[in-house]
Amino acid sequence: MGIMGYMRGFVPWIVAGFVSAVDWRWGAVAGCASGLLLLLQDRRRGVAMDAMVLEIGTIVYFVIIGAIAFGSPDSSVQDHSDVISFVWLAGTAWGSMALRSPFTLGIARRQTPEEYWNTPGFLSVNNAITAAWGAGFTFIAVVLAIGNATDAPAWVGITAHVVGLVAPAVFTSIYPKRVQARLEALLAAGA
Repeated sequence: MGIMGYMRGFVPWIVAGFVSAVDWRWGAVAGCASGLLLLLQDRRRGVAMDAMVLEIGTIVYFVIIGAIAFGSPDSSVQDHSDVISFVWLAGTAWGSMALRSPFTLGIARRQTPEEYWNTPGFLSVNNAITAAWGAGFTFIAVVLAIGNATDAPAWVGITAHVVGLVAPAVFTSIYPKRVQARLEALLAAGA
């Protein structure tokens, strides 16, 4: 599974982050618009709605934040939107696992032949990858919440973002290859 397939799902969050530096209302609009664009592209490619958990969750988040931002531009939600966004992403990851449909399944299915989709190993790998992303998002949310409460320097939040996003990205890149190599070694040993 290529890491770029996973990163594509975070484009709306990145776009919203940049635009929000100017105005959080337009950040929500930009996040929602880019999320809708990705969803429509995927639908045109034939991706099933149940394979777009992250995309749908992203759009719902930006619709809610956008409604708050435009309804009450001076809302204190703005001051906590960094934490709220990672709580939302963590909730998406953990919730999708609880529903036995880890959000990475949709991404992995776009990169894996269909004959593997219903195998226990495929689900197991995606559970592990989704858990890694869930842990990363949770880590960032907790560090940001503590940092905001204690008025920590900016480098604390930056470090949390780097660690909380790079670690699962590296895991996502390495873990499936290791599982595949182990499986091939077992098959070769049994042949």
